[in-house]
This record gives sequence, structure tokens and C-alpha cells, in this order.
Amino acid sequence: MTPRKKLKGLVAATITPMTPDGKINLPVISQYVDYLVNEQNVRNVFVNGTTGEGLSLSIQERKQLAEEWMCQGKDKLDHVIIHVGALNLPECQELARHAAAIGAGGIAVIAPFFFKPTNKDELVAFLQKVASEAPEVPFYYYHIPPLTGVKIRVEELLDGIKAQIPTFQGVKFSDTDLLDLAQCISKNETGEFEFLYGVDEQLLGALAVGANGAVGSTYNYLGRQTNLMLQAFAKPDFALAQQYQFLTGEFLNFVIKLGFGVAQTKAVMTFVSGIPMGPPRLPLVDASSEFIVKAKAKLDSIVWPHGN
Repeated sequence: MTPRKKLKGLVAATITPMTPDGKINLPVISQYVDYLVNEQNVRNVFVNGTTGEGLSLSIQERKQLAEEWMCQGKDKLDHVIIHVGALNLPECQELARHAAAIGAGGIAVIAPFFFKPTNKDELVAFLQKVASEAPEVPFYYYHIPPLTGVKIRVEELLDGIKAQIPTFQGVKFSDTDLLDLAQCISKNETGEFEFLYGVDEQLLGALAVGANGAVGSTYNYLGRQTNLMLQAFAKPDFALAQQYQFLTGEFLNFVIKLGFGVAQTKAVMTFVSGIPMGPPRLPLVDASSEFIVKAKAKLDSIVWPHGN
């Protein structure tokens, strides 16, 4: 494999824009890329994941989105990671081959969650069968037990994984178990693996135990502020980093109480960016007008440090 630039910092978990009648809206992705780069200072994306409604899309739609992000992100984005996870192995493999063919910077896979792997060996066997279809592409395990119900600890998963999956690059760690994450990072003495944290409201805690960066939905519209938090943490100015994390948490705590999911994320991104993200796909339903009014008022009321 050719040397690659290490993935670190923020990765936007991309939203899938849809037209009012529920079709994917490819033409707005060019504007979306420019917005992330120019307004949020985010140059890495994670396509077709949870925020992108990947499991609600057809295989063809997922391929079209991957191609559009690769095309529009050329020479603008640093890393385009394509999530290729599905409920069955052949579809995962097909999507992995497609991602490799279009030059994706990485692929990621969730654990299948209807018929679930019950131990490390079963999970690694599944992941290996997907990764082997893209033998030149960095491979990430997407660990999200709150949604998959697969609670195999990543610390356990990592033991010997490179021998079975030579392209294994790291983990998108979307769980609140910072003990597991810390043990993974403690074992990663050579720094060969990347650990990207996926619970936005707890990112500062993950950075403290050594996370390389983060993949999340809020970086679509709070990327600039979160980048300033990363800068403060690196200085180190922990008091300033805390301020940013607390304010992000204040917003998320507020909207979670209203009911916050992919549909509401689409609504927030629409009013912040001005780019129409459209409705979610059923069984998800559109955010209410009441949610939009309250969320916008809350976000507008937040005073970020130094006026950022």
C-alpha cells in the first residue's frame, strides 16, 4: 500500500440530502463539500453511516452517494471514508469492491445486527471477508453497540487483528465506554491504529485518553467551534477546551430532551448551512416546526468563547 496521510482531527458524518419526495439529492453535495471546507474547516468525511441513513438506502443509492462525494471532494477533502456495512455479507463485499474501485480513502463496517456475531472470532471472520474485497484500502471497524447490540469489547477485538486483516487501520468508536477506549489506546504503543471517537458530547474525555480524532454529526454544523476546542486542548488550554465542550453539550442536552435523531440533525444542518437536507426516509419522520424554532433559538443564544 502506498503511504497515506494519517487521519486525525474531525470527520463529518455526512447527512444524505433528499428531495421533498424522498429521492437522494446529489446536486447539492458540491455545495455541501465547499461548506464543510470553507465554513467549518472540516476536510474529512464519513459517508453512508448512521447520520447518512446508510442502512435505509438501496445499494445503488449508496454507490451513487459514494461516487458523488469522491468526485466533489477531489482536491478539496483529505479523506473520504465510505461505510460499507450491511445486514448481509454479499452486499458488504459489493460495496467494499465499489469503494475500492472509486478510490475511497478508507472503508468502515458495522457489526451485522439482526443475526449477530456472539464473540470476537465470529466478528473478525465477518470483517475479514469484507476487508479482503478491498485489499489496498484502509479498513475501520465501526463500533456502535447502542444501535447494533453487539457489545464485543474493542480491546478484545484488537488482539491479533492485523494478522487476520492486514488493512486494519482503526476504529470509529461510538460508545461511551471510555475504559474500553483507553485500554485500546494503551495497547496501541506503536501508534499504528487510529481511534476516532463518535460521541460528540464526550469528545474532550476521549481526547484526554488519547483519541486521534472524531467522527460525528455535529461537525457538519459545529465543526469550526469543535476545531477550536481541539486547538485549545493541544496548547494545552484545558479551561478553554472545557468551555467549548460544555457549550456543545448544552445545545445537545437541550435538543435531546426535545427528541433528537437523524431527522432533527437534517433540520439543524439545513437552518445553519442554508443547504436543503430534506426529509429523512421512513420509518423516520421529519422534524417538527416546533423543534426547528426551539433548536434554532437555543443555538443562536449560545455565546462561544471569543465570539467564535
